[in-house]
Amino acid sequence: MPHAVSLLRAARLARSAKPFLARGGFKRERCAGCRLVPSHCMCAIRPSVATRAGVCLIMADIEPLKPTNTGWLVADVVADTFAFGWARTEVDPALLALLNDPQWQPYVVFPGQYAQPERVVLGVEQPAAKRSLFILFDATWAEARKMFRRSPYLDRLPVLSLRPERITQYKLRNSGRDDHFCTSEVAAMCLNLAGEHAAGQTLEAYLPVFSHHYLRAKNQQPIAWDGAEHQRLREVVAAQSAQSAQASLAS
Repeated sequence: MPHAVSLLRAARLARSAKPFLARGGFKRERCAGCRLVPSHCMCAIRPSVATRAGVCLIMADIEPLKPTNTGWLVADVVADTFAFGWARTEVDPALLALLNDPQWQPYVVFPGQYAQPERVVLGVEQPAAKRSLFILFDATWAEARKMFRRSPYLDRLPVLSLRPERITQYKLRNSGRDDHFCTSEVAAMCLNLAGEHAAGQTLEAYLPVFSHHYLRAKNQQPIAWDGAEHQRLREVVAAQSAQSAQASLAS
């Protein structure tokens, strides 16, 4: 079944008056499941991890159309991923309903220096009956700052300020700064912070595989299936399978 980002992309394409042409990308047929050319499709190795936490992506207008978008990877891995388009003058009623759903404890993920100090939190804490919902702005940095400032319906929510101890590994776009992370990297940090280490580690391993497939397709080179990127993803998936099997035996 198509996930939330796939559905949002389809809806955005349906509203387009002309085809979307990605800059610097390949202009060939793409797989509907992974957005890569069929020869470099990675649908067969798509991982999925059960989580209590969820991710809510608020996406800039054309972000779902970009083949380099990594919110798609989050939706691949985390079943409870929600995706909404952002507009300055209106908000999707389904987004408001999600934010008001009592099963969720939403956190707006954004640098703390841009929020009132009383809203900023550095960790994830909520009653056992609540599930963490991480709200990420899926956009360029300039767009994300505007979205954060102009989304008053988020003002009542805590702002989760991350403090990463590494630089970005994202290679498909260049923001010019090593402390700007792509959406899937931010989601992985949030999941790890919430104790969802299996999902966080999977996303960390999945991004380099996607980058490898994308760049190899762009440069018309074959996939190195025995390379370090694929080996790491296989190790992570195998470890999770072994842990799940042990948990089943113990229960």
